[in-house]
Amino acid sequence: MSTQAPSDWREALSGESPVMQAVRRRVADFGRAEAAILIGGETGTGKELAARALHAASPRAAGPFVAVNCAALPPDLVESELFGTLRGAFTGAFRTRPGLFDAARGGTLLLDEIGELPRSAQAKLLRVLESGSFRPLGATRETRSEARILAATNRDLARLCASGEFRLDLYYRVAVLRIDLPPLRERRADIPGLVEHFVARAGSRPRAITTEAMARLFAHAWPGNVRELRSVVERALLRAQGELIDAFELEGPIEAAPSAAPSRADSAESVRVLLEHRGRLSAAAAALGVSPRTLQRRLRAGGLSARSLRRELAP
Repeated sequence: MSTQAPSDWREALSGESPVMQAVRRRVADFGRAEAAILIGGETGTGKELAARALHAASPRAAGPFVAVNCAALPPDLVESELFGTLRGAFTGAFRTRPGLFDAARGGTLLLDEIGELPRSAQAKLLRVLESGSFRPLGATRETRSEARILAATNRDLARLCASGEFRLDLYYRVAVLRIDLPPLRERRADIPGLVEHFVARAGSRPRAITTEAMARLFAHAWPGNVRELRSVVERALLRAQGELIDAFELEGPIEAAPSAAPSRADSAESVRVLLEHRGRLSAAAAALGVSPRTLQRRLRAGGLSARSLRRELAP
């Protein structure tokens, strides 16, 4: 469960939009602090990446980075998972088992989806944050906690506090500092750079995307945020057959933009450009910024084909 953070944390939160530049500045500033930090944001916005970036920007970068999904912890095992268990603490405890606080000693412990912790576990976590020490199950002495605590959530903790689902005193402890990650729909200007990054990381052809395909990516609402974009690009790379990712390869993974179907204007423009290039399909497609396949679809929408136009142009 313990992994090292990226050597260059700036790569973890790419994007040149003003909001992402502000996030990176905050990461750089907060990374040097020892205070607890709450990272908020919708699912798929990169909360764990932000946590890894904070770790990499901190004096603890050489130490372990440990992340735990609080929503996946069974309520009756939260205490043993976090604080560890001594041999003989209960029936079946045949050996001493360190907890996640021990695993993150000298480094960073990320409590992901902290809003899902049951109230009983919240009380135990609060005590650790207040006293700076914890007691493994079966132990009589407390152990000093030497892990920096980060927390992440996609829920509104303030609203959970108001409804009694989350302890207000714990909220103040984990949210000494706060970073909120914007959803992808609020930073669409970063989409081309993210796509380029995902394509380059794949290290295979195709290596570019058509303007029509990019327009469809811009039109999508992205409920799954950057995680969804990465999946869409990876699937498109598997489906693509030429040098370019076309809108055709995006059909299915995301809904079509309202204007994705070829219109009469698209067909007329395609005919004009094809005539200018003497019926050469590849040259005309390159001039339009689309793939040959898309150009053929546009022509078919107007009841034409490149072959028929070449026959008309033949002397």
